[in-house]
Amino acid sequence: MRQIDSYSHILPRAYFDRMAELAKDKGAIKRWLTIPVLYDLDARLKMMEDFPDYQQILTLSSPPVEMIAGPEDSPEMARLANDSMAEIRDKHPDKFPAFVASLPMNNVPAALEEMERAITKLGAKGIQVFTNVNGRPLDDEEFWPIFDAAVNKYDVPIWMHPARGANMPDYASEKKSKFEIWWTFGWPYETSAAMTRMVFSGFFDKLPNMKLITHHMGAMIPFFDGRVGPGLDQFGSRTSDEDYEGLLKRMAKRPIDYFKMFYADTALAGGQAGLRCGLEFFSPKQVVFATDCPFDPEGGPMFIRTIPEAIDGLGLSKEDSEGIYFRNALRLLKMPCDC
Repeated sequence: MRQIDSYSHILPRAYFDRMAELAKDKGAIKRWLTIPVLYDLDARLKMMEDFPDYQQILTLSSPPVEMIAGPEDSPEMARLANDSMAEIRDKHPDKFPAFVASLPMNNVPAALEEMERAITKLGAKGIQVFTNVNGRPLDDEEFWPIFDAAVNKYDVPIWMHPARGANMPDYASEKKSKFEIWWTFGWPYETSAAMTRMVFSGFFDKLPNMKLITHHMGAMIPFFDGRVGPGLDQFGSRTSDEDYEGLLKRMAKRPIDYFKMFYADTALAGGQAGLRCGLEFFSPKQVVFATDCPFDPEGGPMFIRTIPEAIDGLGLSKEDSEGIYFRNALRLLKMPCDC
């Protein structure tokens, strides 16, 4: 069956080299330096030869553009990334049918300009944001024009990737996160927190047509459907210094119904229990196939093998399987199905 990987990561070589120059702390990009498939296109194409029915929607790998470059340099970095991904798509459309635009989120006017250029001139099929902008929440009013334009002006989906580092401690008494807790559990928390901020800040009321793809199957939300459902039906009962109960009454839907408006992907490193949980919560119509390539122990091919094995082991109908593997992505990206 055709497989469209909706969340595969790349650092095009020109961008990768510039990123390495700008990164003052090479330790911050340590892992990226050890994964050739991330920045070596020939290595990626060779790897993909083993998966003939497999295609990738290109998204720029973390770290976020705005983490690497200040507001003066980030627009140039975003342009370089988008130009490079468009070039890869044009040279290898059978392998990379589309790409997602990266934006300099620490420079909103430039981000709006780059979004227009990337979508209208380069043909980007969506935009990617991270769960915070150098520590600032996405529901900060300064970022609103970006979401408004993505939905109302360009009608493109939004990819949301977690962003959190070891510099965010797990305990107030410490200065950093230990044992990579910031990644294993911090990233799902980051995604869940960003989703919650969007729900209670009224994103879906103001942008009912927003299509936002959450990385890693909606993070913590599906597993905690009871806390998100009956738990948040009591929203405000635990807070005395803000009128959250009044906010709950003004909401047009139950909180859990807003959470079900997000999309999710299958990038769960081959785990099957999480897939089952997420598919039940979001429904197969709002889940797209993704592998997180090349961030696996083998540096690229492992999750391309193991995630389909996990999906196929669920016993889904042909309709649901085709939806997850390629039809949902084609619908979101408004691309024709030549199958």
